[in-house]
Amino acid sequence: MTRRMYPFYFIVVALGLYVVFAVVPSLMGLYLSLTDWNSFSKAVHFIGFDNFRTIFSSEENYLHGIKNTVVFTVATIVLKTAIGLLLAVLVNKGIRFRSFHRVIIFMPSIVPMLVVGIIFKSIFNPEYGLINEALRAIGLDQWTQHWLTDIQWAFKSIIAVDVWKGAGYIMVILLAGLQAISHSYYEAADIDGAGAWMKFKAITLPLLMPALTVTTVLNLLYGLKIFDTVYVLTNGGPGYATEVVYTQVFSQFSLGSYGVGTALITVLFIIMAALGYFAVKLMSREEQNG
Repeated sequence: MTRRMYPFYFIVVALGLYVVFAVVPSLMGLYLSLTDWNSFSKAVHFIGFDNFRTIFSSEENYLHGIKNTVVFTVATIVLKTAIGLLLAVLVNKGIRFRSFHRVIIFMPSIVPMLVVGIIFKSIFNPEYGLINEALRAIGLDQWTQHWLTDIQWAFKSIIAVDVWKGAGYIMVILLAGLQAISHSYYEAADIDGAGAWMKFKAITLPLLMPALTVTTVLNLLYGLKIFDTVYVLTNGGPGYATEVVYTQVFSQFSLGSYGVGTALITVLFIIMAALGYFAVKLMSREEQNG
């Protein structure tokens, strides 16, 4: 018979707080997503899956918001991970002022999104913005764009801003993973005559997989819940081009359609749980295979 290390009552308080502040609100949200809860009627009626039928109706724009959210999440995961890994490898080497470079690269991730939005609204301004002015200065006037008001460029611009802001944070996590790898592996690879790419593929990438799993999950959760970047830069415009789930939730709650807004959150939670589960399973499998 084995003895438990800690008695059960040690977790009662933590479990109680979790149930009160996480489980109960989640169950209440699930129920309210099945009602016609709104600001125009005091009575709340159970309507089943009508709110979800509205969301998945081709006549509404909710599917466009869900699609944009998923595209944003996938794009930022790939770009932040690739750029963050490249930066981590570069600042992990013996370059001059290494600590200074790390601080500069990480700094955008701690700048408030409101400040970032104000800065990039100025940078993306079609008349006097830094990007268009630079393009005009080198004779590339035809490349100038209305970065935040053109349907073709608005969403791409938002992704670029988010990657600029978050790549440094990912770099820090991956840098910690790189520094945890023993140099003895690379010394053995040098003796065997392995090149830089082979060492990266056979040593760095497999041993970095736990850190990559963490960054992928963090990026996934952040990307699916994106709101502030879109709201500050475009507020979902032009038209519905940059709408994401949380801007739609904000709009529905502003209009008093609480039931539909809660249903949107429920759909996003299901997507988040499914993608998170498969991401962790896939990364864990890669880690084991490595």
